[in-house]
Parts: sequence; structure tokens; C-alpha cells
Amino acid sequence: MNFDLSDEQKAWKKAVHDFAEKELRPKAREVDETESFNWEAFRKAGPLGLTGMSIPEEYGGSDVDMISNVIAFEELGWGCGSTALAFTAHNGLGTSPLALYGSDELKQQWLPLVASGQNKLAALALTEPGAGSDIQGGVTTRAEKDGDQWIINGAKMWNTNASIAEYIITLVRSDAQGGSKSLSMILVPTNSKGLTIHPAEKKMGLRGSPTHAVTYDNVRVPLGNLIGAEGRGLQQTLSTLDAGRISIGAIALGLARGAMEAAVQYAKERRAFNQTLADMQVTQFKFANMEMEIELARTYLYKAAWLKDQKRPYSKEAAIAKLFATEMAERVIYDAIQIHGGYGYSREYPVERMYRDARLMTIGEGTSEIQRLVIARHVLNN
Repeated sequence: MNFDLSDEQKAWKKAVHDFAEKELRPKAREVDETESFNWEAFRKAGPLGLTGMSIPEEYGGSDVDMISNVIAFEELGWGCGSTALAFTAHNGLGTSPLALYGSDELKQQWLPLVASGQNKLAALALTEPGAGSDIQGGVTTRAEKDGDQWIINGAKMWNTNASIAEYIITLVRSDAQGGSKSLSMILVPTNSKGLTIHPAEKKMGLRGSPTHAVTYDNVRVPLGNLIGAEGRGLQQTLSTLDAGRISIGAIALGLARGAMEAAVQYAKERRAFNQTLADMQVTQFKFANMEMEIELARTYLYKAAWLKDQKRPYSKEAAIAKLFATEMAERVIYDAIQIHGGYGYSREYPVERMYRDARLMTIGEGTSEIQRLVIARHVLNN
């Protein structure tokens, strides 16, 4: 494996970093405190290709490789965790299943609309109120055929982007018999009659990325809104989550890097006991550990992304990358707050927000416990 970035990837990294520095970082505190999505950044992200990373060029997307995906979400996470999460839910969850499995007609109808950055985003609804990680057995949202339509009834939770989306790809049980072949994905436009998007959740962090409960009350959509083959929803979901875990890990990496940079700047300026904090060995050891963990996380994220780009199995590596990167971010930002002392606990300094944002990364796209289960199954079944 050779992780030397190509000239194109280096140019992409600079472009996304410059975008994050100009459009995300200055507004990160505002979107957190006002709990508002950064629409201005989303509009400007379209021409850069940041709103169509999973979409083929023929449908208006940029269709970047997975290493470029990691590069982008590290920089976006460095700029603003909230906006980065909304972007990855749009790219990895909301558009990827449609781009990979949808019919040509569906792709022509919806992908150019959400790739441009000039309209709304895309979303995916998996989790249900009574079941978190149990995707296979916990889905009770039902879809039944009635003539040339699906009728959908049920409820979903923790749906990122629902209120700012053009459509929600919904995982439903389309076969009452149950089993692994009873689940399907169906595209539901957000203006559908009977679809209710409830008020945004009041969250600990990532407050500029709206998350909602969604209910379906006899929602009717055409049979053609089925994503891929009927009964393939579980396999499509697991594949989507594998890629999404790499992106979540990359956001955590960006948050950790941003926190370390803030701590370095503070340590060089803050004086105590007749020296700067940066002159103290105890602080230097913290920075050494931070740098080590950040570099290791990035390297393994690149490995998982490289395997995907090579079309090789990468489920275990995606779980390892996500697990390590997200737990690493909590450790790094914890130390960044310690270096700031009391100021690190104040909203005046960004490390407080970064710590709250990073907490979700060990939960979303599969908790750390689920990642350990995935890894263990690969080890034991080898």
C-alpha cells in the first residue's frame, strides 16, 4: 500500500482545507450556539464537488475516491463538526445507496438535484425508537404494495438532515415473513403526504446538524422508488455503513487535529511558574501522545479507504479505523481541555465545543461496542 497522495489529491486537500478555513471555522461557534445549519457553506460547497462525492459525474457529482473522501472529511471536521456531519450524512448515507443501487430513472430524477448544493440535502432513515443497533431484527416500519404504490407506516429516530432534505431513503420491512431478505430501501420525498418530521432533537453536541424523529402514516410513494432489488435492504445498509464508518472516523480525526492545534497555540502563549506551558515536560508528553494517535488514526483510515478503492474487502478495517479514530479523538480533545485548564471548560475556547462534538462519533454509524463485535466476528470466523 502506498499512501503518497497524488497531485490531484493534494490539490483536493488544499481546496477543501481552504474552504473549511474560510466557510466553516469562522461560523462553527455560531452554528453550535444557534443550532442552525450552515446553508451558505452548503451552497458554496456544490461547485467544489463536496455535495456530490458519492455521485457519478453523469449525474452531476464529483465521484471522488475513498481516500479523497477521508481527506475531505478530516478537513471538514477540522473546520466544524456539525457541518461535517451533515455533509457526510448527505454524501455517504443519503446519496450513496441511490447512486450504487437505484434505477437509472430514480438517479436521473434525484441525484442532480441534491448534487448541486443549490437545493436541499439527502438523508437515510435506519434506526427506530425501540431498536438502536439491531438493524436486522429491530425494523418495524412496514411497506406494503397497493397497486402501483408502496404504503409505508412506522417511525424512525436519529435521522440526520431530515428537515433539510429533499428525500429520505427509508429502510422498511417489505416482507412480513421476516428474515434477512425481508428488508428494502425506499426513497421517500420529504413533501410526501403522511410524512411527519418532528422538531430537531436537543443534543449535547453537533448542534448545527439537525437530527429528527420521523413518522410515516400511510405514506404513499411509487413502486419505482424502491432502491435496488426488493429484499436487499439489509445488505445495502451494511455496505453503506462500512463506507460511512470511514467518513465518521475522518471527521473525528479532524476534530482531534483542530483541538491539538488550539492546545499548541494556547500552550505557547500561556505562562505559569515562570515558563510557558509548552516548556513543561508534562505538556510536551501530552502533545507527543496526541501527535502519535492522530498519525496512527489517519494511517489506518487511509488503509481502510485504500482497500475500498481497490474493491477489496474492508469491513473489518472500516470498523477498526472508526473505532480507533473516534476513541482517539475523545482522548486527544480531553487532553487539549486539560492543557487549557479552566478555560478549556468555557465556551470562549473551541475545545469545549469540539469535545461535545466528538462524543457522538463513538455512537453514530455503529457504537464502539458494535465495532468491536464486527472486528471480533472477523477474527473468529477467519
